[in-house]
Amino acid sequence: MSTSVFPSPAQSPAEPHVLDNAVWAALTGPHARFAERVGRAARYPLDVSPFTALADPTAPGAWDDLAALVGPDTVVAVTGAGAVPDGWETVESGQGVQLVDTGLRAAAAPEAVRLGPGDIPEILDLIALTRPGPFLPRTVELGTYLGIRHRGRLIAMAGERVHPPGWTEISAVCTHPAHRGRGLATRLVRAVAAGIRDRGETPFLHTLASNTAAIRLYESIGFTLRRRTHFLLVRTPDRHPTPTP
Repeated sequence: MSTSVFPSPAQSPAEPHVLDNAVWAALTGPHARFAERVGRAARYPLDVSPFTALADPTAPGAWDDLAALVGPDTVVAVTGAGAVPDGWETVESGQGVQLVDTGLRAAAAPEAVRLGPGDIPEILDLIALTRPGPFLPRTVELGTYLGIRHRGRLIAMAGERVHPPGWTEISAVCTHPAHRGRGLATRLVRAVAAGIRDRGETPFLHTLASNTAAIRLYESIGFTLRRRTHFLLVRTPDRHPTPTP
């Protein structure tokens, strides 16, 4: 499986791609309204998303800003970083992949319904059962979430999460175990992608590198592996840093 890079028209191949630090690009761009920020560190509110980001994960000062933002002796999820500075503890690390839409057949799903705040209890139940990734009580505010119901019960869903300029991540793709094998998730991915494309943006998504079945599925419907990713769950030092100017 090869990795390729797709620079946007506004970027040269030598420049960092916006998707290389997608959470930072979102929190300083289309999702700035959600951003809690200190200097070169930002995060989503704790009931929206667990993700934090650094303007430059290789800059020690950005890590000082993150510690000032979240407080001492606090466990946070950091995206786009490969290692932590002295005084920080890596609680957990993992490998993922990032895939981008290069040929997806986007199409509306007539049976899909828009999900909102009133659906959160059902959404959280389905998330707890299927474990597609982090989903919190206000995650639904990040973008459009669509679901399919059977006899009134929510059995499948997918929606929009991280939103860097020109791109939108498809996330929370899941189906109740009793209803798998019917193509519900694929129909929802295509429907969410149709809405993203209607805004002139490009869909992308992430999954665990170990989830080879999901990777094969996404590639079969028109996504292409762009790069491998690294994610960290880290603990901040047990002291209060001084934010950088």
